[in-house]
Amino acid sequence: MLTIQTTLRPVRKTLSSSLLNAVGNTPLLPLTRLGAGLPAEVQLFAKAEWFNPGGSVKDRPAANIIRRALADGKLTNGKILLDSTSGNMGISYATLGASLGMNMTLTIPASASPERLKILQALGAELHLSDALEGTDGALRLAQEILEQNPERYFFADQYNNPANWQAHYETTGPEIWEQTRGALTHFVAGLGTTGTLMGGGRYLREKKAEIKLIAVQPDSSFHGLEGLKHLPSSIQPGIYDVNLADETLEISTEAAHEMTKRIAREEGLFVGVSSGAAAVAALSVASRLHEGCVVTVFPDSGYKYLSETFWGFTK
Repeated sequence: MLTIQTTLRPVRKTLSSSLLNAVGNTPLLPLTRLGAGLPAEVQLFAKAEWFNPGGSVKDRPAANIIRRALADGKLTNGKILLDSTSGNMGISYATLGASLGMNMTLTIPASASPERLKILQALGAELHLSDALEGTDGALRLAQEILEQNPERYFFADQYNNPANWQAHYETTGPEIWEQTRGALTHFVAGLGTTGTLMGGGRYLREKKAEIKLIAVQPDSSFHGLEGLKHLPSSIQPGIYDVNLADETLEISTEAAHEMTKRIAREEGLFVGVSSGAAAVAALSVASRLHEGCVVTVFPDSGYKYLSETFWGFTK
């Protein structure tokens, strides 16, 4: 285990952070060129979550977890926020936490992209690198070990089991999509990582219109290159996950997601991450079955944290 230590900061005793208040209300963008072959009555949209201040959809649960922990007194008396991450949630914690003067201890797989690690260090988070071969499950186990060694020092945010995760999407992502589509939504497609986006956004949307179809997206194997997504059959299952909520689960290959990520950049002008590529593959597959409908997916982040990936085929 490698630890990257930073200096502790005094906690600011306020929630009036402009960054917390800036989370959410992201654009819903039409994917017109990707969907060019679809019937005219089928619409395809993506929620552009890189417009959040921390650059990803994870700002939503991070903000909600922090707000509730402060309100409940769980982050008082100098306690440090502790959690595991594949990268984006850690960046959200560190971004929003820095604006409040909070201290962060994060566990992350050593295989995380160098861009992610550098961003986290730049934001002042203390990092503990877990075994690359154990993926996000290994990072979670390492966070639990750190907590057991000194439980009084930390608030364990526990994003995989904290209901504030999915509730953030129930309270923000779902209502935004409903308003932006004016209730015309027929299919909601979202990737499974912590599963919070689908669990929260999906529950809200189904309450608004029972016939909406909820489509889950996950990698097609335990060994994959889709950072932020989990192959749930071979992983520690998040406590917030309800296996019965989705109408269907689509499994996407790393290669298909990589190719789609490049297509999105070159055909739509949207520079997104690989989990967005996986979401687009699934959403386009769903849309291609329809004669009419409105399919919405979530693009979790931009592509800047993936520039070191070889699939781009960059030349010097």
